[in-house]
Amino acid sequence: MSSAPPTAAETKKEVTLAPVVSAPDEEKLGISDDGRDPTEEELHTLRRVPDKIPWNIYTIAFIELCERFSYYGTTAVFTNFIQQKLPEYSSTGASYDIENGQAGALGLGQRTSTALTTFNSFWQYTMPLFGAWVADSYLGRYRTIGAALMIDILGHIILIISGLPSVIKNPNGSLGAFSIGIILMGIGTGGFKPNVNPLIVEQLDLERMVVRTLPSGERVVVDPAATASRVYHYFYLFINIGALAGQLAMVYCEHYVGFWLSYTLPTILLCFCPLVMLWGRRRYKRVPPQGSVLGRATKLFLLANKGRWSINPVKTYKQLHDGTFWDSVKPSKFDAASRPKWMDFNDAWVDEVRRGFNACAVFMWYPLFWLCYNQINNNLISQAATMKVGGVPNDVLTNLNPFALIIMIPLLDLVVYPALRKVRLNPTPLKRIAIGYFVAASAMIWACVIQYYIYKNSECGNYANGVMADGTERDCARVDISMWAQSGSYILIAFSEIMASITSLEYAHSKAPANMRSMVQSVALFMNAISSAIGFALVSLADDPLLVWNYAVVAILAVIGGTMFWLQMRHLDGQEDHLNMLPKGEVGEVVAAAKFAEDEKADAKA
Repeated sequence: MSSAPPTAAETKKEVTLAPVVSAPDEEKLGISDDGRDPTEEELHTLRRVPDKIPWNIYTIAFIELCERFSYYGTTAVFTNFIQQKLPEYSSTGASYDIENGQAGALGLGQRTSTALTTFNSFWQYTMPLFGAWVADSYLGRYRTIGAALMIDILGHIILIISGLPSVIKNPNGSLGAFSIGIILMGIGTGGFKPNVNPLIVEQLDLERMVVRTLPSGERVVVDPAATASRVYHYFYLFINIGALAGQLAMVYCEHYVGFWLSYTLPTILLCFCPLVMLWGRRRYKRVPPQGSVLGRATKLFLLANKGRWSINPVKTYKQLHDGTFWDSVKPSKFDAASRPKWMDFNDAWVDEVRRGFNACAVFMWYPLFWLCYNQINNNLISQAATMKVGGVPNDVLTNLNPFALIIMIPLLDLVVYPALRKVRLNPTPLKRIAIGYFVAASAMIWACVIQYYIYKNSECGNYANGVMADGTERDCARVDISMWAQSGSYILIAFSEIMASITSLEYAHSKAPANMRSMVQSVALFMNAISSAIGFALVSLADDPLLVWNYAVVAILAVIGGTMFWLQMRHLDGQEDHLNMLPKGEVGEVVAAAKFAEDEKADAKA
């Protein structure tokens, strides 16, 4: 039986019951649109908030805390171990008399100390390139971290041997063991650092910006970039809790007991890391390796360069910057016959690789920033040794850096950043990085002024360390300036770290292709290695009577770096939201993923 057509009144009633409403009307009617992508207007008008942080992230942060305790706890005493002489009547390197004594072991001088600690920094930040390649291509992040921790523990054990009383008596043997120890530690750090950084953020669920309604009724944009920023801020907080505890405790162990204890306690804490990793084996999200993704990215980059280079540099520049560099090598631009066999990915992955290369370009000026930071690992410690220490070790003041970070990170995350978001100000990563350069430069200007007054007030003039121009040694009294006058340098460096170093972690994660995150992180870390290489060129300035010039040159280089960074990268600042919202690319390599799944099943059975 057929039904009669609806009357005009019924039709009008149906239309009334099903109105078409806009987004503001939905809010008034209580209709939820949680989970949809924000509109262009909402991106500029709604407040941005971070998502909730899963609890298992804190266990990974604890692993980082232990690893950084072990690293900074040992490196905090490297300068005194290498530079200062073995105190009289001491077989362990301990000085016992903090007020007038000085802990030491090998007595190789400030330049040798600066050279070796600079090499250590270079090595520690070069090896992440290898560790990232292994993780992205073969083992995955989880397994690479596990293997790296075991190598790191072995390096720490050899470091303990170098500090034993019976070994210190033979400076050459102690130096040999010390060198082997830091080489193994560098290999371990290389496998750990570039992989733990992306592993912690991969535990987050949200990957794209979405609109949500808070219990208060306020509509907000939940921003994965803000979430990653919060995670990395607290991740860095854990790093500095470990660094502070390690540095503060180990310098007192060095002065009251000996270097062997300063190397032993960090090793014990490092041994907790593999245990926590084992606990999280089935609890952490684990991204499988996808074969030689780096090889594909390199081939893609070389193919994009093809035909763009000319003898004429102007023509070359125009062809490289005509806006078609990456678009021309997208798979959709090739037919089946001309497409290379290795091109087993989609157009979206090309956009991700483009974004990753831009991120690596952002890091290119970072060596000039790290030049400033690296001064706190050697020259500022030596500077404090010429000043009144007031009953504490000369290397204890380095703890002001992590202490300031522990205070400033929660303050910024809980007070400053939310206040800025409420007034719709979202300081972009690139703006924060640029600020970091100039704050680091101001820290070095502070150190430069302190060094000037040390030379002015020292009874040995411009040779306050006691080694005169003709090579003779003189017992110079400490300058009547408290080493706490250095506080400004350490606090300013801490703030610059929040702006530049933490932001580099979140920028590397947010801009790298998902299957190349370890590699892009390693490029960011490698900038510190380049900085150490530049530091080698400045070793000649790292001693009396040129230390004022040392800090001045480093400050000038940081200003140049910050200025050039902003001039070169500011065009990316306006593309921040667009780059973060790119669709996820897909790559082939099904065999690698299947192999990883088989290994996971084998692990589970074992």
